[in-house]
Amino acid sequence: MSQNSYFGAAAGDPKTGYYSYELGAWHIIVLNSECKDVGGCEFGSPQEKWLRADLAAHPSACTLAYCHKPLFSSGSAHGNDLTVKPLWQALSDANADVIVNGHDHDYERFAPQTPDGAADPRRGIREFVVGTGGKSHRPFGEVKPNSEVRDATAFGVLKLTLKAGAYEWQFIPEAGKNFTDSGSGICH
Repeated sequence: MSQNSYFGAAAGDPKTGYYSYELGAWHIIVLNSECKDVGGCEFGSPQEKWLRADLAAHPSACTLAYCHKPLFSSGSAHGNDLTVKPLWQALSDANADVIVNGHDHDYERFAPQTPDGAADPRRGIREFVVGTGGKSHRPFGEVKPNSEVRDATAFGVLKLTLKAGAYEWQFIPEAGKNFTDSGSGICH
């Protein structure tokens, strides 16, 4: 069942797979990282132009985006996906705070960083790769710069608590596993 069949109009245009909504004090953006299916993700693509317009129309203090493929990942199966870099650049230009991805079957948290991978604790985007839904685990490859925490042993979920001006995260593992990760951050 597609997300559009399940969520209906709330899932946006079924031809694009990208949309946004408000959640409390947060602006939430859903992006489609299957770039070839939606006219690309490069600079000037329909999705990149939509994203820049959406960010300009919603100058929230706190912004979170999510999509399937991560720009940065130490996972050995897929690793970094540069096709989404223009979307990251648009998010960075608008001071977005958090991006959540999957794709690699592991958990990884990055320190706030720029789209070029430079550490930036003041304005960078914190990325979570959470491919821990239960299909399989895959090993890590070369650890990417700014990777703070990694695990490929536990299935589980990432709980995000979004507050006005701040956020908290907690990885909750399946029963019987000990790996966890938690922390907090403030919005730009």
